[in-house]
Amino acid sequence: MTDYIIVGGGSAGGTLAGRLAQAGAKVLVLESGPSDWHPLIHIPAGFVKLLDGKLLHHYQTEPQPSLDGRAPILPQGHVLGGGGSVNATVYIRGQCADYDGWAEGGAEGWSYRDVLPYFIRAEDNDRLIDAYHGSGGPLGVSDLRHVSDLTRAFVRSAQEAGIPYTSDFNGARQRGVGLVQTTTRNGRRCSAAAAYLRPAHKTGNLDVKTGCLVTRVLFEGDRATGVEYLQRGRLTQVHAGLEVILSGGAIQTPKLLMLSGIGPEEELKRHGITIRERREEIGQNLQDHMEFPAIRFCTGRHGYHGEDSPLRAIKNGLEYLLFRTGPAMSNVTEACAFMNVDDEDAEPNIQMHFAPIVFIDGYLNQKIRRAGATINPCVLRPKSRGEIRLRSSDAKAHPVVDPRYLSDSDDMRLSLKGLEVARSILAQPAFAPFVEKTEAYPGKDLGDGAALSAYIRGRGKTVFHPVGTCRMGNDECAVVDPQLRVKGMRSLRVVDNSIMPSLVSGNTNAAAIMIGEKASDIMLGR
Repeated sequence: MTDYIIVGGGSAGGTLAGRLAQAGAKVLVLESGPSDWHPLIHIPAGFVKLLDGKLLHHYQTEPQPSLDGRAPILPQGHVLGGGGSVNATVYIRGQCADYDGWAEGGAEGWSYRDVLPYFIRAEDNDRLIDAYHGSGGPLGVSDLRHVSDLTRAFVRSAQEAGIPYTSDFNGARQRGVGLVQTTTRNGRRCSAAAAYLRPAHKTGNLDVKTGCLVTRVLFEGDRATGVEYLQRGRLTQVHAGLEVILSGGAIQTPKLLMLSGIGPEEELKRHGITIRERREEIGQNLQDHMEFPAIRFCTGRHGYHGEDSPLRAIKNGLEYLLFRTGPAMSNVTEACAFMNVDDEDAEPNIQMHFAPIVFIDGYLNQKIRRAGATINPCVLRPKSRGEIRLRSSDAKAHPVVDPRYLSDSDDMRLSLKGLEVARSILAQPAFAPFVEKTEAYPGKDLGDGAALSAYIRGRGKTVFHPVGTCRMGNDECAVVDPQLRVKGMRSLRVVDNSIMPSLVSGNTNAAAIMIGEKASDIMLGR
């Protein structure tokens, strides 16, 4: 019999499965998406061509009052490796204070001092080995092999605007501007599927099934004993000797808990679901980063505009295959800047992703065909909170996703300040040889706070970082305890970004890997 069933083969679930199997446990992973066979997954720049395809769930959010009633798409990975197979491979861990805040709020054992060893253990860094970084781990972390001229201009311009240079966003301090490191190894993407699942297959202890939609968790009394799943139209039940672990992410995990009778009482009653355990916070506390663009068009052919045209795509593909060089080696989001717009000496409260292309019309509506430079600021620790609810009791139906972006006024205040800094960077001398003198977006005519607030409401979009819907803590209202056990139940854990009490200050994939690493030690009694 299988010891552990893990529902979801994404960044956290894949990491956990690999570690458990390597330790001798029998592990079954059930992933609703397909295998990560697609060749574009493994080419760093290839993900751009996958974003509107079937390798992601495209969740339609509820109309957002603070976004002028728009209902933007919130995509999440729907493939083995999860978001780590289809993201921009940016390796950012967040700030020390993020994790210390978790511990202070009741997530004992999750302070920065506690989690740092797991970041280090996971890492195979091609440049850094020090008190914050490691080598020889499963997860490849590499410097970029190809950097656009526009990206280098951004790094210089940000320094001209007063932001210091940093060579490491994941060291002693996050503040600064610089090139990102990426989750790649030898020029190929290194997702949890590549880093953890493939090596674990060699042990004979791991079974991975794709195309499996888990419909509910099975119980004997208060003990989770297995799951029921749908594969190719056939409903199957499978049982675990030790535990069931949910690793579907901040949208799918609370949905599955509610479908299994664990969740808010009124929500379950509304859909005719028998209540097994009343947990009012399941699906609550949803947090996500929201970004919006500042753009200048280029005066000539700079950045990556046109690199996906048929002839250039063939050239770039051959260069990548033969030499592991050229634009296909880019992750497109090649640089970041972190700063505090209230107090420049304090820890950052704004992150800026830079893209050497024009990226404006949201997720699936890229209409402008011009070379350009785009800076996307986002508030690192938004105060706005949303929720996940069931749309129906049908497991095949997407849940109701309501992030409630900008529902807290402080998020708009910081967004306006972040946009001001982004516009300032694009106006610096280092950008002058590359971009037009007149700002494209928001545009020189938008200068007052009301107009810029309207611009942010009209252009705001997800940064693909939903977390928090199965909050970890030691209080009665928390969904999971610091050992990631679902409260009120036995043999059932949650191991994914839904357990975050609060959103980390940056991209969330590295933190998901860490959660999987730490969960493995918790479960193995280490």
